[in-house]
Amino acid sequence: MQLQLSTWIEVEAYLQSSKAIIIPMGSTEQHGPSGLIGTDAICAEVVARAAGDEAGFLVAPTFNVGQAQHHMAFAGSMTLRPSTMIAAMVDWANSLKCHGFTRLYWLNGHGGNIATINAAFGEIYHAQSFAIAGSAGSSVRCQLRNWWELEGVQALVKDLYPQGEGHHATPSEVAVTQFAYPQAIKGAALSPRIAPIGDFTDAADYRRTFPDGRIGSDPAQASPEHGKRFVEIATKALIAEFAKFAAS
Repeated sequence: MQLQLSTWIEVEAYLQSSKAIIIPMGSTEQHGPSGLIGTDAICAEVVARAAGDEAGFLVAPTFNVGQAQHHMAFAGSMTLRPSTMIAAMVDWANSLKCHGFTRLYWLNGHGGNIATINAAFGEIYHAQSFAIAGSAGSSVRCQLRNWWELEGVQALVKDLYPQGEGHHATPSEVAVTQFAYPQAIKGAALSPRIAPIGDFTDAADYRRTFPDGRIGSDPAQASPEHGKRFVEIATKALIAEFAKFAAS
């Protein structure tokens, strides 16, 4: 059940039985010469929507631009300042709380978002701590889960990609996008086949160190069939974890 495809009457009815909602979030950034720029947001969105459709959970619109300053030397990447992202997340949380949502489950697809997400949670809880008129029953509780940490996902990664999963433009995330958007599958020559691994600072340093955008990965291993398996495993795990969170 998607928030943007629902009426206010349907949302009001949903709130009679559940105060919990899934918020997919990711980033809009380069993913190497064959990965889609929307990969991180797509992965979280696809898994969240599959879980919502199967289990009847409400899924919010995708928060699809995050912390990607280090990718800005690659065309098409977009980023928010940390302060902007925190403010937007707080506004999203306050809007949902206004209607009665008290369990906000943020399903993330981008590792670079993690620190800022946790900072936003701190802002949300700080405001609640000083809301003298508020009651514990109406307080918002947030949970962060990176989709690749859902139960079973990493076991499948190790089985399918014993080498070349890497850290960015990974075959696992590319596979999910190939399953979700088979019409948008891209091909490209990769040299070296497995990209190097290393550290970086800003966008220029990233581009110098990883000229094609990949870090330690070989996304040529990805396939739509692999993506289907990842989505199925992640969806099952998300349904169980979200149900427990919603009931907490």
